[in-house]
Amino acid sequence: MQSDKRKNIYLVLVIAISVMTISMSFYFYQVFFSPNALIDSDQNYMLKIGSNDPYKTVANKLYDDRVVNDLVSFGFLAKVLGYQDEVKPGLYTITPKMTNLQLIRLLRSGKQTPIRVTFNNVRTKEDLAEKITANMEISGDQFLDLVQDSVYIRKFDFDEETIMSMFIPNTYELWWNTSAEALFDRMYREYKSFWTDERKQKASLLGLSPKEVSTLASIVQAESQKADERSTIAGVYLNRIKLGMPLQADPTLVFALGDFELKRVLNVHKETDSPYNTYMYAGLPPGPINLPDINSLDAVLNSEDHEYLYFCAKEDFSGYHSFATNLAQHNANARRYQAALNAAKIY
Repeated sequence: MQSDKRKNIYLVLVIAISVMTISMSFYFYQVFFSPNALIDSDQNYMLKIGSNDPYKTVANKLYDDRVVNDLVSFGFLAKVLGYQDEVKPGLYTITPKMTNLQLIRLLRSGKQTPIRVTFNNVRTKEDLAEKITANMEISGDQFLDLVQDSVYIRKFDFDEETIMSMFIPNTYELWWNTSAEALFDRMYREYKSFWTDERKQKASLLGLSPKEVSTLASIVQAESQKADERSTIAGVYLNRIKLGMPLQADPTLVFALGDFELKRVLNVHKETDSPYNTYMYAGLPPGPINLPDINSLDAVLNSEDHEYLYFCAKEDFSGYHSFATNLAQHNANARRYQAALNAAKIY
């Protein structure tokens, strides 16, 4: 009788342990291999982990944004795999139905999703800083501090006036958490890559340095939004430089005045004493008046060879220009345009 009782107890224990083992095995299987991310979604989620974010911040983001369904099982596995102590900043793409194991492996690997950084239509350093960091962890102010740091930019052989010529407008792939210094370094490498031996040779044949090409290209770009006539405009300015004539470029006056809403440059504006006043001072201004794009830079390097010394906006407001080889012809073109301005009540 006692023997049968012991057998029953043993059987109960075996069954209990078996049930517990099966239950624990099932639980651990679920923890590791059951979908736990974006269970009810078919859209990816972009997780941003800041450079100083601890695990708790990451976990709260995943829970608050309803990315992780069971935060307890996620946290348990994150602890087991050591992720709680090895949080890596960056931008990560979480896909629907990911398991805890897949998600934690992704975050532990540091395998980020790159972002695309595009900047164009930039006039000032403040514009540049705002646009280049728009989708990044760093702020515009952090990057602006570097651009305006005369000691820092001197290491790259630029000064306060020429630094804008280092940035070549384009679309670049970067990490979301790239530091301001690393971003600056990347832009410098892109600048060096852009200025190939062929481009530098073309600049030399024009009697210009790469920085001067950028300065002239910025003026050409400000003069015309029509890419197909920029090489012609560049040729005008190069002809003037060869003859020692002032460039007399209205956009440089606008830059000197800092009034980018100015619709019409008047004689009173031409009295502004500034190195950017190309009516008052011959030659190129000290630096770019905007961030010239690749089309404008190449328009200068491949400038049209002609005898034009003047150009004026066409009176049809098409955005194109009338070109002239002499002052009399230019004055006739200018009178037609000024009459059109007056008729349109643009003063």
